[in-house]
Amino acid sequence: MSLYHDRQVRGFCLFLLIFALLLPCAGLLFGIGQMNSLRALYLSHEEAVASSLLSQGVSGDVIARALASREGGAEGQALLAAAGIGSRTDFRMSAQFAQVWHRSLCQLAVVCVLLFLLLAVGTGFFFRQRKKLYRQADAVLAAYINGDYSGHLPQNREGGIFQLFSTMERLASMLQARHETEHAAKEFMKSTISDISHQLKTPLAALAMYQEIMEEEPDNPETVRQFTARMGTSLKRMEQLICSMLKITRLDAGNISFEKDICNVKELIAGAVGELTVKAGKEGKKILLEGNPEQTLVCDREWTGEAIGNIVKNALDHTRSGDRIHISWERTPAMLRILVADSGQGISPEDIHHIFKRFYRSAHSLDTQGVGLGLSLAKSIVEGQGGILAAQSEPGQGALFTMSFLTEL
Repeated sequence: MSLYHDRQVRGFCLFLLIFALLLPCAGLLFGIGQMNSLRALYLSHEEAVASSLLSQGVSGDVIARALASREGGAEGQALLAAAGIGSRTDFRMSAQFAQVWHRSLCQLAVVCVLLFLLLAVGTGFFFRQRKKLYRQADAVLAAYINGDYSGHLPQNREGGIFQLFSTMERLASMLQARHETEHAAKEFMKSTISDISHQLKTPLAALAMYQEIMEEEPDNPETVRQFTARMGTSLKRMEQLICSMLKITRLDAGNISFEKDICNVKELIAGAVGELTVKAGKEGKKILLEGNPEQTLVCDREWTGEAIGNIVKNALDHTRSGDRIHISWERTPAMLRILVADSGQGISPEDIHHIFKRFYRSAHSLDTQGVGLGLSLAKSIVEGQGGILAAQSEPGQGALFTMSFLTEL
């Protein structure tokens, strides 16, 4: 991870590079200015010497040769010493040199101040932009802490800080998903408890009433026997309700891992409807199986049998004596379908879209058995294995339930 991928850092480094190039340029310009000032001072001094000698009658040729001469001597040094000019002379005492010196110091000060201001402005702008970015990120993170995930960290640029923001954004997304999952789990638990408590009220109230009746007539064997049987029915209903709700809750919570295996379809269906066949015989109904006996399906044997049994039991509850329940299966290149058709009263159009809801009871079937969880449980089982459960029906023409499972090669 390179810091130079950050556009702000890259811009600041470019500014520092330009500033570093300006320093020698400023020094060069200052040196050129000093050389020009010294040359002007030198020419002014030479002109003053030449003018003084000419005014004293010295020949111009002599003056020209003297000014062009670059050789010194003891006599010249002695003469200058007598005039007060030597290596220890403070040239700042000269008005012209003092003026040049002062002007040079002023120019140097101005250049230093300008360079310092430029460096301060560039650095201040960089840190101001950085502080603005940090303040924005701090506000978004504070909102995340308070459970508000509507804001987003800036992450549409390159650089280490934006990669960090991107990682924090992904972390926030995970926290949001977890928060939503926990909220959904709480709502689901609340709804489940509410459903269970609502459904248990009726059998519990019935049990309490039966107990009071038996207590009032303890010496009446017929009454005791009658209401003891009713208590057994209510207890069985409660057991069925609790078991079904526990299964649905485990399926919805994802606590069940389906153990898929290659199952013979005919054996799977026969095992699922074994006990129901006896019940159908007592009620004068028939359960018929039709399909390729060699056909196989990759599924969880126990849970898929549970789904098939619930659908067949629902068909038994909504058919009359003499009706038939026809179970068939067929394979296509893409899927295997198990069809459960009955010749019962059918499902009304206003109920067909609600039959897989928990505890849903049609107004036309309030006198039938069950607690309204069988089809909901069957749908959860089939969809939990990647399948589809659908229903078709016309009033008075029976119902058709189709379980479709994708073919696994």
